[in-house]
Amino acid sequence: MEHYDVLIVGAGLSGIGAAYRLQTRCPDRTYAVLEARAALGGTWDLFRYPGVRSDSDMFTLGFPFRPWTAAKAIADGPSILSYLRETAAAYGIDKHIRYGARVVRASWSSADARWTVHTADTTYTCSFLYVCSGYYDYDAGHVVDFEGRDEFRGRIVHPQHWPTDLDYTGQRVVVIGSGATAVTLVPAMAGTAKHVTMLQRSPSYVASRPAVDGLSDRIRAVLPENLAHRVIRGKNVALSTLFYSAFRRWPAHAAWLLNSGVARQLPPSIPVDPHFTPLYKPWDQRLCLVPDADLFKALRDGSASVVTDEIERFTPTGLRLRSGAELEADLVVTATGLRMVALGNIKLTVDGSSVAPHDTFVYKGMMLSGVPNLAWCIGYTNNSWTLRSDLTSQYVCRLLNHLSATGTHTCRPEVDPAEYDAPPRPVVDLSSGYIRRAASILPRQGTQGPWRLRQNYPRDLLSLHLKPVTDGIMHFT
Repeated sequence: MEHYDVLIVGAGLSGIGAAYRLQTRCPDRTYAVLEARAALGGTWDLFRYPGVRSDSDMFTLGFPFRPWTAAKAIADGPSILSYLRETAAAYGIDKHIRYGARVVRASWSSADARWTVHTADTTYTCSFLYVCSGYYDYDAGHVVDFEGRDEFRGRIVHPQHWPTDLDYTGQRVVVIGSGATAVTLVPAMAGTAKHVTMLQRSPSYVASRPAVDGLSDRIRAVLPENLAHRVIRGKNVALSTLFYSAFRRWPAHAAWLLNSGVARQLPPSIPVDPHFTPLYKPWDQRLCLVPDADLFKALRDGSASVVTDEIERFTPTGLRLRSGAELEADLVVTATGLRMVALGNIKLTVDGSSVAPHDTFVYKGMMLSGVPNLAWCIGYTNNSWTLRSDLTSQYVCRLLNHLSATGTHTCRPEVDPAEYDAPPRPVVDLSSGYIRRAASILPRQGTQGPWRLRQNYPRDLLSLHLKPVTDGIMHFT
């Protein structure tokens, strides 16, 4: 049984960043990274569908301690994966990763002040458990059981499990969905397939953005690399925070602005309403990013089209819609969403009692009420994931250093049930279908103070860096 001061679960974007912060800010702490898969990279190693890319700029999605130097600010999946591999190797983090180590359960003992962590074939112990596996289920995405699915003579694939042998050259492709994955797949496949149809039950808000940031390139041309990176990162954070705040405050104006931008890009044959006019307010769901307007280019040149309708059933040759129309297809891609899990589906017990994440409140967006020496790293929904995950990792290091300085061994946030008996409000507070489906399993957030997860990087930066860790809510023993 191996013992470490800290065990990090997950070797993706969050886990690699956490390992760097730990070994630089808590150099006396031993650590290991437990990765369920056979390679590092997390999301960027798992998803292999055509066109997979970031929907945040790489100056903020990349690590603040390792500047992104490639030309494209909106990068493709393979480039991001290479960046993660290079970062892990550059700082020796790859030597701390244990592959094929899927954590299935973890038990806390107050008497020993440590976690016992079980994988399929190995047991570890640690003083602090840091779960950096995000909140998506890597085993399977959300699959809708459409009627007649077995009758279809073509092929059906889900983007999360893209087959390596799939050749769609000259085929009629239907992509079911309207989210980020769908708007990525459609233009990426349109140049090779005979025709690609994006079939959506309801549309999403879509915004175009250049893949190359011209202003950032000019800044990099005149400033040293590290200084340029900080300036560009600050610029992008300020702009994204400003736009998000404005969109939430004036949703009607934001909807008009987004729809006007789309209308200028669409051909006359495709009206904005109903195909790009959602029923929800901007940022009630995540905004879909279209780099270099590639989706609209495919719609204008006729290699792709969009249909807004509901599926009645599969047929042997395609799909029959509620309107009575039929779509012929050789390949159907079900971009119907992801499945969410809480804390990597790890079964937790504290002193023999099971912990149901939904019964807990999230403290400062990272720790669970009543659960000692455990943090969960998640990112922003309105901004780059890494902005929030890096703040979390730095705060975890503050906690660890406080424990060492005070000679204490445990830290546990405690909530007053009477004060925070709030209605079920998942920690990820969007109206997207994949979040609504997971509402019964996700930890909850409160309405104020450290129990509310704010989507505001500047405020979190000040709070997590400057406010003392001893706030009367976090108990040290």
